[in-house]
Formats: sequence, C-alpha cells, structure tokens
Amino acid sequence: MPLLIVFCGIILLFTLIVFGKLNAFLSFIIISILIGILNGMPINNVIDSIENGFGNTLGSLVMILGLGAMFGKIVAESGAAQQISFRLIDSFGIKYVQLAVMVAGFIIGLTMFYEVGFVILVPLIFTVASSSNLPLIYVGLPLLSSLSVAHGYLPPHPGPTAVAIIFDADIGRTLIYGIIVAIPAIIISGPVLSKVVKNIDAKPLDSFLSSRVLPLEKLPGFFISIFSALLPVFLIGLSTLLQAYLVEENQYYEYIKFIGNPSVALLISFVFSIYSLGFSRGQSITEIMKSSTDSIKSVTMVLLIIAGSGALKEILIDSGVSQYIGGLLNGSNLSPLFLGWVIATLIRVCVGSATVAALTSAGILVPIVNNADINPELMVLAIGSGSLMLSHVNDGGFWLFKEYFNVSVKDTLSTWTVMETSIGIIGIIGVLILDIFV
Repeated sequence: MPLLIVFCGIILLFTLIVFGKLNAFLSFIIISILIGILNGMPINNVIDSIENGFGNTLGSLVMILGLGAMFGKIVAESGAAQQISFRLIDSFGIKYVQLAVMVAGFIIGLTMFYEVGFVILVPLIFTVASSSNLPLIYVGLPLLSSLSVAHGYLPPHPGPTAVAIIFDADIGRTLIYGIIVAIPAIIISGPVLSKVVKNIDAKPLDSFLSSRVLPLEKLPGFFISIFSALLPVFLIGLSTLLQAYLVEENQYYEYIKFIGNPSVALLISFVFSIYSLGFSRGQSITEIMKSSTDSIKSVTMVLLIIAGSGALKEILIDSGVSQYIGGLLNGSNLSPLFLGWVIATLIRVCVGSATVAALTSAGILVPIVNNADINPELMVLAIGSGSLMLSHVNDGGFWLFKEYFNVSVKDTLSTWTVMETSIGIIGIIGVLILDIFV
C-alpha cells in the first residue's frame, strides 16, 4: 500500500506540473501533505515534517546557491565567459573548434546555472559557426553537452549539491569523481554525436545572433578570466586532495577543510572576482552589488522548488515509506547505483526537471544509502546521470534548444534528446566502472 500511495503521488505531481501548469513548489507541498495523510501520519505531524524538510534541505544550500548565483553573474556580465570562449576557440583553431567550445562550456558550466550559461554562450557559438562556415549543430552540441553534464553531475549546481547534502556525501569527492565521469560523457555526447547529426538544418533567429557579445577591448584578460572562473573548483578540489593525505591532528587540517567548504570557496571566489572582474574594470561597488542582487532573484524559485522536494523527502522518511521502499529494494539483485539511476530516469521522464528528478529520487533512496555499504558520492552521480535522461517536451531545456536553434520538434528530439540520453547512459556506465576502484 505505501508503494502504491507514492506511485500515485508522483503521477499526480507530474499531472499538476505538466498538465495543470501548477508551480512545482506548490505541487510538492500538496503531494507531500496527501502522501503523509494517506500513510497515516497525524495532520499536525505532517506540517512539522514539511517544515523540517524545508530546514534540513535548505540549511546548507542557501549560501551555496546564493553565492553561486552572484559569482556566476559577475563572471558572465564582466565578459570573462566570453573571453574564455573566444580565446580557446582562437587558440585551438577551426580544425579543433569542437574541442575548444567543449572546454569553454565545461569551464563556464562549472560556474553558472545551466540556463544562464546557455543564454550567454549559445550566441557566441552562432557567431563562431557563421564565421567558420561550419554546421551549427556540429559546433553547438559539444558546448551544450558540457553545460548539461556540469548541471547534472557537478557541485555547486543545485541538483547534485542538494543530493550530496541529503546523502551526507563529501562535495569535494563528488566533484572529483564527477569530473572523471564527465570527460567521456561530454566527448561521446558532444563531438562524437555531433558528427552524426551535423547536417540537421538549424537557422537561429536574427534576434539571437551576437546578443550579449561585448567588444574585445572591453573584455578582461584571459588569465584573470579563467583564474577567477575556476577559483572555487580549485579551492574545493585542492582541499579535498590535501585532506586525503593529511591526518586530522595536523595543525593545518582544519584550515584546509574550512577553505574547501563550498560556501567558503564560493565566498572567497566572489570577493576576489569583485576586484578582478569588477573594480579592475572600472565598476563601482554599487554597480556590482546591484547586479549581484538581481542574480539572487533568479534562484529564488529554484530554492523554493528544492525546499518543496525536501518536504516530500522528509514526509517519505517520517511516514516510514522510505524504509518500506528501502526494504523492497534491498532484496533486489540489481546494483543500488543502477536502481538510483532508473528511479531518477523515470521521474525525469514524468516531471521534466532534472533537479526535481534528482531530489525526489534521493528522498526515496535515503534508507538504502544510509543502511548499506554504498559510496554516497557515486550515488549522487548515478542519480545525476538518470536525472538528465530522455529530455522531451516537458523540459525547459528542450524548448530553449528548439527556439534558439530554430529547429523542428522532430529535429530537437533527434539532437537534444539523444544528446541528453547519451549523457545519462555514459554517466551510469562511468559510475559503475568507477565503483570498482573506489
């Protein structure tokens, strides 16, 4: 019975979001209350559980997402993202333009939300494709695969960061493992796939061409651009590696751990970028803070949706449903990592949002990760891979691609959807291989 209630609840969640056009945050609250009551929870306990879910999920996530949005905004608006892209493309040359945009997409994708990276970088790709007479899909897919992989696999993006917190996974190790898995996923889903579908005729609208492109003389230098953009990744990664070789009694251990905390790393990076990408280019603190404030507005709804998914997760735990499902799945001969991928895939197909799919799956799988010998960092990546699978008409990214590249729904399915599915499949294969060694 608990499994049937959850199944019906997720179907209703899908219906409310996709067909009812109801806000995802409200949908999560409604479904959380229904699942709690139908599973026999006292109604006041249901509300307490939802509030606890909000707090537990957002407690350590607000700083990460808030600082991440502010940092991504200054990287984008200063022209640092554009400088990195153009310099890499110029350095690699037309022959290796796919490799150039793939690297640029990955670097920029680490620092900003998917939609922001898409809007900032895709017009640059249009310019490159036009000037080089290369097919737009051939140039564009490597960039988009990099952005998508960063969005689904890697902290500090909302989905993987929130799932890592739910599973108590180390964010630094998740980032390192994620980069290892990301490399083959990007190569196969970008440059390799684009060779197959490069002849699809994409004709972007004039309104999307060369938008947001700053004059070269107004761009920051390449070194300071790439150093500023990658500083949080460097701090988190270096801290994680050093902690692996130092004993906790070492006098520097706590300082290294502190600097590698994602919130601290993003704070340091943002403060540094205020000077390196702001003051040094003549911007005033008032202009920088106004831009930063605007960026926070863009993550408000993301935070609410994550809070709603956290409420559902807490209801599943407090009502005993997670333990019930965990008991059923523990009897399965399938790998828990593969099960996590399957569950995330199914929810992704139904709901559309990668973040919602990842967080809902995490709520279902909490007891398995807590009670079994499973690497939590790899479970984050398994769920992240599943959350990117089979993107179709209920996913905002699907329509971003279709409208910007001005292709038919059929061509979007044969390019964008195939690319996302390839990322998801290569991702779980990489996770299962990595599981042998870590």
